[in-house]
Amino acid sequence: MNDFLYIVDQAALTDCCSRLRGASWLALDTEFIRERTYYPQLCLIQIASADEVACIDPLALPSLDPLLDLLYDPGITKVLHAAQQDLELFFHLRGAAPGPVFDTQLAALALGQGNQIGYAALVRQLLGVELDKAHTRADWRRRPLAPEWLAYAAADVRHLPELYRRQRAALIERGWLEALVEDFAALGHPDRYRLQPRDAWRRVREHNRLGGVQRAVLRALAAWREEQASTHDRPRRWILDDLVLLELARRMPEDAEQLQRIRGLPPATLQRHGNALLERIAAGRAEPPEQWPARPARPHLSPEQTGRVDELLELIAARANQYGISPQAVADRRDVEHWLAGQDSPLHHGWRAALIGQALRERIA
Repeated sequence: MNDFLYIVDQAALTDCCSRLRGASWLALDTEFIRERTYYPQLCLIQIASADEVACIDPLALPSLDPLLDLLYDPGITKVLHAAQQDLELFFHLRGAAPGPVFDTQLAALALGQGNQIGYAALVRQLLGVELDKAHTRADWRRRPLAPEWLAYAAADVRHLPELYRRQRAALIERGWLEALVEDFAALGHPDRYRLQPRDAWRRVREHNRLGGVQRAVLRALAAWREEQASTHDRPRRWILDDLVLLELARRMPEDAEQLQRIRGLPPATLQRHGNALLERIAAGRAEPPEQWPARPARPHLSPEQTGRVDELLELIAARANQYGISPQAVADRRDVEHWLAGQDSPLHHGWRAALIGQALRERIA
């Protein structure tokens, strides 16, 4: 497949989707921009089957419905690399992520091909093909799209079918394909993409350094920032920087004079939103202690269980190394502690359970 289609015409899109209807899988990638917005701006969609590659221009088409109907067909597996950001785009288009999916980056992790490995590196490793990454930072909103940009975009999806074929065969050989279905399904869970302002404080760097009431104030401020960013479609940092949020939460100013002393707070933000910030700070301070956001608690283990954590970590490391997988990608100490306490842990789910679950159970039996 040396050529690809560039679809800017509604009839051409309909014809392409008609040809692909009934496929068991389709490779999918997108190009988008979000440096100046809260929501990602979809600029190009690339799809590939066993027979063709197409670059679809959403900025030129009056409707993407024929393509979306195809992508939301539950009988077609969508093959992506590092799928979350691509799925987020479609979540905002239709209120749900398309599925089922097969993520070649996640499969690579389970197969010992690299932890969070990039697409180009995986193509080089498995297929021996060197991809040109010269246009990684292209402004995909510009029109017309340069021919070399389109060729770059097509290459980003062209090799996914062969990656999928090889990884799927390897997973079947290990007996892990069904185990990864759970991990793949988790990528489409709506909580990953649904706006949840009250949980936005968890995104703020170094939030764990704050005390209880300070975390309550941070939660109130971060929720306000999330609401402002989403309403006005602006990046969070344009509304208020993380460092400023942390400083506000630490010092909890009570009036305009104290607010003016917050380092890094832009004068324009102070003038426009000062009252709103003080209201949110006061609301956070007024929350009773039992409602303050809590730091993740370590599970309570018996002395015997505590003594077995290192033993189980060594078992995990040995099994991971056997398959060429980074032990840290399988589980950390806290994951093992939760597992021992009978609480939810990544070790209960997906490929990690297939890799080590039975061995862990036998060890503590």
